[in-house]
Amino acid sequence: MNHLPAVLEYQDVLKAAALAFLERHQCEHLGDDQQLFDRAVQHLVTDYDVLTTTAEKLVHLACSDMSAIRDRQRLDMASSTSTHTVIIDPATGNAWAVPVSLIYERILNAPDNGRFRIAAP
Repeated sequence: MNHLPAVLEYQDVLKAAALAFLERHQCEHLGDDQQLFDRAVQHLVTDYDVLTTTAEKLVHLACSDMSAIRDRQRLDMASSTSTHTVIIDPATGNAWAVPVSLIYERILNAPDNGRFRIAAP
């Protein structure tokens, strides 16, 4: 008897659990993807009694899915203006008009943000 469909279905459930864990905890590890990866592996090993090698494979697949979801949004240059940036998600059809002033206030001019500052020549 072939148990392959049941095994694949179980792996899909575990991958979905890993993806949910990654999405829930990604903000805790913004600068350290490896630590998030390790925590997700440990989550599968501990909570689902999965072998570490299997958990690593499933978390890797979940990371790929998360990257595909996270990276699908695009800047719509044709719809953007000098005061509003339009971001679209082609997969869902959603669009957001984000005021440039809000981007500046919350991201670029944030007190703890030194990454986007341009050094004077």
